[in-house]
Amino acid sequence: MSDATVPTARQRSERIAFRRGVSLLVLTLLVPGSAQVIAGGVGLGRFALRVWMSVVGVGIAFAALVFLRRDWAIALYAHPATQWFGSVAVLALGAGWALLMLDAWRISRPTQMGRRGWGMAALSGVLALAIGFGSVQASTLSRSQAELFGAVFGGGGDAAAVDGRINVLLLGVDAEPDRPGIRTDTMMVASVSVDTGRTVLFSLPRNLQRAPFPSSSPLRKLYPQGFWCEDQSCLLNAVHHEAEKHPALFTGVKNPGLVATRDVISETLGLKLNYYAMVDMRGFRSLVDALGGVTLDIAKAVPIGGGSARVEGYIQPGEEVHLDGFQALWFARSRHGSSDYERMVRQKCVINALAKQVTPLNVVTRFTELAAAGSSMVRTDVPTTQLAHLAELADAGRRLPIASVSFAPPLVEPAKPDFGLIRSTVKDAIGASKQLDREAAASPSAEPAPTTAPAAPAPTRAPSDQPAPVVASTAPETGAGFKMDSRADDLAVVCSVD
Repeated sequence: MSDATVPTARQRSERIAFRRGVSLLVLTLLVPGSAQVIAGGVGLGRFALRVWMSVVGVGIAFAALVFLRRDWAIALYAHPATQWFGSVAVLALGAGWALLMLDAWRISRPTQMGRRGWGMAALSGVLALAIGFGSVQASTLSRSQAELFGAVFGGGGDAAAVDGRINVLLLGVDAEPDRPGIRTDTMMVASVSVDTGRTVLFSLPRNLQRAPFPSSSPLRKLYPQGFWCEDQSCLLNAVHHEAEKHPALFTGVKNPGLVATRDVISETLGLKLNYYAMVDMRGFRSLVDALGGVTLDIAKAVPIGGGSARVEGYIQPGEEVHLDGFQALWFARSRHGSSDYERMVRQKCVINALAKQVTPLNVVTRFTELAAAGSSMVRTDVPTTQLAHLAELADAGRRLPIASVSFAPPLVEPAKPDFGLIRSTVKDAIGASKQLDREAAASPSAEPAPTTAPAAPAPTRAPSDQPAPVVASTAPETGAGFKMDSRADDLAVVCSVD
């Protein structure tokens, strides 16, 4: 071996110093504070180790709580105070960890590494920046969750199931500039089995008249025979505004309109309502965009615009059409050239598509966007203590067909509704849903097929290298339409192209 290949004492010393420095960085990355203890900085090192062990202990305790009482764990995690504390703690811990990484570079004596000292400086700097950036992102996520949980999940609902079911009132509100107050133009009730998550969706038309108030409702005194006016302006979607006009009747009630709407729909359907969820339709597009859009079948062209605004285009028909938030909003709310009842069908189609496509994975990966969208447009009285149970039901129900009942013509005449028929239909639909659960339990290998006729295949189109446009300036004549059945065992059938 020549003298040129034999490392000098200085070179050997630099290599040893570099390896020691790398080891200190790795130790700090795995167990913050350990490098300082080894290098002699006992005070700082022991303090950092105590903090690290405390964090590990909290993590182990939370993991044990998840294993033993998942509902308690999620309730604790979803509490806004927990998230606010976590956002501050993770930022402080991240900053401390990044400083420990830089200190590990300092105590590794980079001046003894020769030219390798520059590489050590770069490595420690990159690790410190990565830790700092990660802590900032985690803190931002915690703040987003705190704002979402605090603004959306107000609590106050009733978790007690009735006859094995949880009933959730779904309201879509649309405050138009040319009319006073809030109108609940979308009114549905999702009746969910607490055992299987199988869901029946009941929808009520906004123009339903003579809706009865229960004896406990303050509006019963003003409308003892139901919500009706001679000029036929007392429609179901105006109950919210009517209650807001009489706040003195609702002593100690924070939101009279919501309470009155919930009462009248509960009495109309003959169902106890456990929770409500109110969605501002003007912010609905933000929610859909946060989820990455929604894909559904479109039976015929749906106009964008109408009413006091000009029609700017038409959402084109087709199978598995992907809509962004703006397009999905108009698909759900457009009434130009159609009826309220067709709009009810389209709204249920959007709900069906979202229910099938929203998964825990895309909620987690898009949580920050969802938090920004949800906190400004969604309100509910679901408490954080029930999130785990309801999430499990939603995930189970996502795998099953959603049954649907629309209380619209020809089943119900909105001007002169038969409330006995409405309540018996609700009872029959829930009974049919329970029967499907019993059949599935008896034969778990196969899900009973829907009793409604399957949709006919869509008209074939010539193959093209370019995808069909979602929006075009004209409405093609397809001869197809959304199924207007008042009852469907599988809501997907109603929404299919035929």
